[in-house]
Amino acid sequence: MVYDQTLINFVATGFAFFSSLSCPIHELWGNFFGATLEDRPRYNIVDCFETFPFPPGVLETARGDEAAQAVAATLPEPVRASLDRLEKAGRAYYEFRASLMVKNNEGLTKTYNRFHDPGHDGTGINGRAPADVVADIKKLRALHAEMDRAVLDAYGWGDIPTACEFLLDYEEDEDDDDEGAFRRRQKPWRYRWPDEVRDEVLARLLKLNADRAAEERRKGLTAGPKRPPASSDDDSPPADLDPAPKRGRKKKSSASHATLPGLSPANEDSEP
Repeated sequence: MVYDQTLINFVATGFAFFSSLSCPIHELWGNFFGATLEDRPRYNIVDCFETFPFPPGVLETARGDEAAQAVAATLPEPVRASLDRLEKAGRAYYEFRASLMVKNNEGLTKTYNRFHDPGHDGTGINGRAPADVVADIKKLRALHAEMDRAVLDAYGWGDIPTACEFLLDYEEDEDDDDEGAFRRRQKPWRYRWPDEVRDEVLARLLKLNADRAAEERRKGLTAGPKRPPASSDDDSPPADLDPAPKRGRKKKSSASHATLPGLSPANEDSEP
Protein backbone atom coordinates (compact mmCIF):
# COMPACT_ATOMS: atom_id res chain seq x y z
CA MET A 1 0.00 0.00 0.00
CA VAL A 2 1.32 3.45 -0.96
CA TYR A 3 0.21 6.24 1.34
CA ASP A 4 -0.48 9.78 0.19
CA GLN A 5 2.04 12.36 1.43
CA THR A 6 -0.70 14.17 3.34
CA LEU A 7 -1.82 11.11 5.30
CA ILE A 8 -1.10 11.05 9.03
CA ASN A 9 -0.39 7.66 10.60
CA PHE A 10 -0.58 7.18 14.36
CA VAL A 11 1.42 4.13 15.41
CA ALA A 12 0.04 2.74 18.67
CA THR A 13 -1.00 -0.66 19.92
CA GLY A 14 -3.59 0.30 22.49
CA PHE A 15 -7.29 0.74 21.81
CA ALA A 16 -7.48 3.32 24.59
CA PHE A 17 -5.56 5.61 22.25
CA PHE A 18 -7.89 4.65 19.38
CA SER A 19 -10.93 5.46 21.52
CA SER A 20 -9.55 8.87 22.45
CA LEU A 21 -8.94 9.87 18.83
CA SER A 22 -12.22 8.38 17.54
CA CYS A 23 -14.42 10.20 20.04
CA PRO A 24 -16.15 13.46 19.00
CA ILE A 25 -14.08 15.16 21.72
CA HIS A 26 -10.95 15.01 19.59
CA GLU A 27 -12.92 15.92 16.46
CA LEU A 28 -14.11 19.10 18.19
CA TRP A 29 -10.56 19.99 19.18
CA GLY A 30 -9.20 19.30 15.70
CA ASN A 31 -11.88 21.36 13.99
CA PHE A 32 -11.34 24.25 16.39
CA PHE A 33 -7.55 24.46 16.05
CA GLY A 34 -7.05 22.98 12.60
CA ALA A 35 -6.91 24.70 9.25
CA THR A 36 -9.28 24.33 6.31
CA LEU A 37 -8.93 23.26 2.72
CA GLU A 38 -11.74 24.85 0.70
CA ASP A 39 -14.74 24.12 2.96
CA ARG A 40 -13.23 21.05 4.63
CA PRO A 41 -11.34 20.78 7.92
CA ARG A 42 -7.63 20.00 7.67
CA TYR A 43 -5.91 18.22 10.54
CA ASN A 44 -2.30 18.82 11.47
CA ILE A 45 0.01 17.44 14.12
CA VAL A 46 1.27 20.63 15.75
CA ASP A 47 -2.02 22.46 16.28
CA CYS A 48 -4.47 19.57 16.64
CA PHE A 49 -2.53 16.69 18.18
CA GLU A 50 0.32 18.07 20.25
CA THR A 51 -2.00 20.50 22.04
CA PHE A 52 -4.77 17.98 22.76
CA PRO A 53 -5.29 17.10 26.44
CA PHE A 54 -5.72 13.32 26.34
CA PRO A 55 -7.44 11.42 29.15
CA PRO A 56 -5.02 10.51 31.98
CA GLY A 57 -2.61 7.71 31.12
CA VAL A 58 -3.56 7.33 27.45
CA LEU A 59 -0.41 8.74 25.87
CA GLU A 60 1.91 7.19 28.41
CA THR A 61 0.61 3.69 27.59
CA ALA A 62 -0.16 4.07 23.88
CA ARG A 63 2.92 2.27 22.60
CA GLY A 64 2.16 -0.90 24.54
CA ASP A 65 5.80 -1.93 24.95
CA GLU A 66 7.56 -2.89 28.18
CA ALA A 67 8.27 0.73 29.06
CA ALA A 68 4.60 1.61 28.63
CA GLN A 69 3.56 -1.38 30.73
CA ALA A 70 5.95 -0.27 33.46
CA VAL A 71 4.38 3.20 33.42
CA ALA A 72 0.89 1.69 33.52
CA ALA A 73 1.79 -0.25 36.66
CA THR A 74 2.56 3.02 38.47
CA LEU A 75 -0.71 4.72 37.58
CA PRO A 76 -3.45 5.08 40.21
CA GLU A 77 -6.06 2.33 40.23
CA PRO A 78 -8.89 4.58 38.92
CA VAL A 79 -6.73 5.54 35.93
CA ARG A 80 -5.86 1.90 35.19
CA ALA A 81 -9.54 0.97 35.39
CA SER A 82 -10.41 3.81 33.04
CA LEU A 83 -7.74 2.70 30.55
CA ASP A 84 -9.08 -0.87 30.65
CA ARG A 85 -12.58 0.38 29.91
CA LEU A 86 -11.30 2.51 27.03
CA GLU A 87 -9.40 -0.49 25.71
CA LYS A 88 -12.47 -2.74 25.72
CA ALA A 89 -14.82 -0.14 24.23
CA GLY A 90 -12.39 0.79 21.47
CA ARG A 91 -11.67 -2.83 20.58
CA ALA A 92 -15.40 -3.69 20.42
CA TYR A 93 -16.10 -0.74 18.14
CA TYR A 94 -13.09 -1.35 15.90
CA GLU A 95 -13.72 -5.07 15.44
CA PHE A 96 -17.43 -4.67 14.70
CA ARG A 97 -16.73 -1.88 12.22
CA ALA A 98 -14.10 -4.01 10.48
CA SER A 99 -16.47 -6.98 10.23
CA LEU A 100 -19.22 -4.72 8.91
CA MET A 101 -16.99 -3.36 6.15
CA VAL A 102 -16.04 -6.89 5.12
CA LYS A 103 -19.67 -8.01 5.19
CA ASN A 104 -20.81 -5.12 2.98
CA ASN A 105 -17.62 -5.01 0.91
CA GLU A 106 -17.45 -1.28 1.64
CA GLY A 107 -14.72 1.01 2.96
CA LEU A 108 -14.77 3.66 5.67
CA THR A 109 -16.32 6.37 3.50
CA LYS A 110 -19.42 4.40 2.53
CA THR A 111 -19.73 2.95 6.03
CA TYR A 112 -19.80 6.41 7.61
CA ASN A 113 -22.12 7.73 4.93
CA ARG A 114 -24.55 5.13 6.22
CA PHE A 115 -23.67 6.04 9.83
CA HIS A 116 -24.77 9.64 9.26
CA ASP A 117 -27.72 8.87 6.96
CA PRO A 118 -31.17 9.34 8.57
CA GLY A 119 -32.40 6.65 6.17
CA HIS A 120 -30.53 4.13 8.32
CA ASP A 121 -32.17 4.99 11.64
CA GLY A 122 -35.16 2.66 11.36
CA THR A 123 -37.71 5.35 12.22
CA GLY A 124 -38.99 5.97 8.72
CA ILE A 125 -37.04 9.17 7.98
CA ASN A 126 -36.14 8.78 4.33
CA GLY A 127 -36.36 5.06 5.01
CA ARG A 128 -34.63 3.37 2.12
CA ALA A 129 -32.22 0.87 3.68
CA PRO A 130 -32.83 -2.87 4.18
CA ALA A 131 -33.72 -3.92 7.71
CA ASP A 132 -30.50 -5.90 8.25
CA VAL A 133 -28.36 -2.95 7.13
CA VAL A 134 -30.30 -0.63 9.44
CA ALA A 135 -29.74 -3.03 12.34
CA ASP A 136 -25.99 -3.14 11.71
CA ILE A 137 -25.68 0.64 11.52
CA LYS A 138 -27.73 1.09 14.67
CA LYS A 139 -25.39 -1.32 16.47
CA LEU A 140 -22.37 0.60 15.16
CA ARG A 141 -23.87 3.81 16.53
CA ALA A 142 -24.57 2.14 19.89
CA LEU A 143 -20.97 0.91 20.14
CA HIS A 144 -19.74 4.41 19.26
CA ALA A 145 -21.90 5.85 22.05
CA GLU A 146 -20.38 3.34 24.51
CA MET A 147 -16.91 4.36 23.41
CA ASP A 148 -17.81 8.04 23.77
CA ARG A 149 -19.16 7.38 27.25
CA ALA A 150 -15.94 5.67 28.25
CA VAL A 151 -13.86 8.63 27.01
CA LEU A 152 -16.03 11.22 28.73
CA ASP A 153 -15.90 9.26 31.99
CA ALA A 154 -12.11 9.02 31.67
CA TYR A 155 -12.06 12.81 31.87
CA GLY A 156 -14.43 12.71 34.84
CA TRP A 157 -17.24 14.25 32.82
CA GLY A 158 -20.01 11.83 33.65
CA ASP A 159 -22.60 14.60 33.40
CA ILE A 160 -22.06 15.08 29.66
CA PRO A 161 -24.66 13.12 27.64
CA THR A 162 -23.67 11.05 24.61
CA ALA A 163 -27.03 11.11 22.81
CA CYS A 164 -26.69 12.12 19.15
CA GLU A 165 -29.21 13.68 16.79
CA PHE A 166 -29.50 13.95 13.02
CA LEU A 167 -28.56 17.56 12.40
CA LEU A 168 -27.74 19.66 9.37
CA ASP A 169 -24.61 21.77 9.28
CA TYR A 170 -24.58 24.95 7.24
CA GLU A 171 -21.95 27.23 5.80
CA GLU A 172 -22.60 30.82 4.79
CA ASP A 173 -21.31 31.89 1.39
CA GLU A 174 -21.41 35.45 0.14
CA ASP A 175 -23.65 35.86 -2.87
CA ASP A 176 -22.70 37.90 -5.92
CA ASP A 177 -25.80 40.07 -5.95
CA ASP A 178 -25.61 43.85 -5.61
CA GLU A 179 -26.99 43.84 -2.08
CA GLY A 180 -24.26 41.58 -0.74
CA ALA A 181 -26.82 39.10 0.56
CA PHE A 182 -25.78 35.78 2.00
CA ARG A 183 -27.07 32.43 0.89
CA ARG A 184 -26.91 29.32 3.04
CA ARG A 185 -25.46 26.21 1.48
CA GLN A 186 -26.70 23.06 3.11
CA LYS A 187 -24.18 20.43 4.12
CA PRO A 188 -25.03 16.75 4.58
CA TRP A 189 -26.77 15.28 7.58
CA ARG A 190 -24.55 14.48 10.54
CA TYR A 191 -25.36 12.12 13.37
CA ARG A 192 -23.70 14.10 16.13
CA TRP A 193 -23.92 15.75 19.51
CA PRO A 194 -26.15 18.85 19.76
CA ASP A 195 -24.40 22.22 19.61
CA GLU A 196 -24.84 22.95 23.31
CA VAL A 197 -23.10 19.68 24.22
CA ARG A 198 -20.24 20.33 21.81
CA ASP A 199 -19.78 23.86 23.16
CA GLU A 200 -19.65 22.61 26.74
CA VAL A 201 -17.12 19.88 25.91
CA LEU A 202 -14.89 22.30 24.01
CA ALA A 203 -14.98 24.80 26.89
CA ARG A 204 -13.91 22.09 29.34
CA LEU A 205 -11.11 20.94 27.03
CA LEU A 206 -9.75 24.47 26.75
CA LYS A 207 -9.78 24.88 30.52
CA LEU A 208 -8.15 21.47 31.03
CA ASN A 209 -5.43 22.32 28.55
CA ALA A 210 -4.74 25.64 30.28
CA ASP A 211 -4.67 23.98 33.72
CA ARG A 212 -2.22 21.32 32.56
CA ALA A 213 0.02 23.91 30.94
CA ALA A 214 0.09 25.94 34.15
CA GLU A 215 0.93 22.82 36.17
CA GLU A 216 3.78 21.92 33.80
CA ARG A 217 5.22 25.43 34.13
CA ARG A 218 4.90 25.25 37.90
CA LYS A 219 6.92 22.03 37.91
CA GLY A 220 9.49 23.49 35.54
CA LEU A 221 8.66 20.97 32.79
CA THR A 222 8.03 23.68 30.22
CA ALA A 223 9.13 27.26 29.84
CA GLY A 224 6.68 30.02 30.49
CA PRO A 225 5.86 32.71 27.92
CA LYS A 226 8.84 34.79 26.85
CA ARG A 227 8.87 38.32 28.22
CA PRO A 228 10.66 41.32 26.76
CA PRO A 229 13.60 42.71 28.75
CA ALA A 230 12.88 45.75 30.85
CA SER A 231 14.28 49.01 29.55
CA SER A 232 14.24 52.52 30.93
CA ASP A 233 14.96 54.36 27.69
CA ASP A 234 12.21 53.02 25.42
CA ASP A 235 8.51 52.35 25.45
CA SER A 236 8.76 48.59 25.98
CA PRO A 237 5.88 47.03 27.92
CA PRO A 238 6.46 46.18 31.58
CA ALA A 239 8.24 42.89 32.25
CA ASP A 240 5.08 41.31 33.67
CA LEU A 241 3.12 41.83 30.46
CA ASP A 242 3.33 39.88 27.23
CA PRO A 243 3.52 41.98 24.06
CA ALA A 244 0.37 42.16 21.97
CA PRO A 245 0.11 39.22 19.58
CA LYS A 246 0.80 39.87 15.95
CA ARG A 247 -2.14 39.60 13.62
CA GLY A 248 -2.19 37.69 10.38
CA ARG A 249 -1.84 34.13 9.15
CA LYS A 250 -0.30 31.65 11.55
CA LYS A 251 3.14 30.51 10.60
CA LYS A 252 3.17 26.82 9.81
CA SER A 253 5.56 24.79 11.87
CA SER A 254 8.14 22.76 10.03
CA ALA A 255 7.65 19.90 12.46
CA SER A 256 5.87 16.96 10.89
CA HIS A 257 6.14 14.32 13.60
CA ALA A 258 4.34 13.67 16.85
CA THR A 259 6.78 13.92 19.76
CA LEU A 260 4.53 13.28 22.73
CA PRO A 261 5.41 10.39 25.07
CA GLY A 262 4.42 6.86 24.13
CA LEU A 263 4.00 7.45 20.39
CA SER A 264 5.99 6.66 17.30
CA PRO A 265 6.56 9.56 14.89
CA ALA A 266 3.62 10.46 12.67
CA ASN A 267 3.63 11.67 9.09
CA GLU A 268 2.82 15.09 7.71
CA ASP A 269 -0.36 17.10 7.93
CA SER A 270 -3.47 15.76 6.27
CA GLU A 271 -7.20 15.87 6.16
CA PRO A 272 -8.90 13.66 8.77
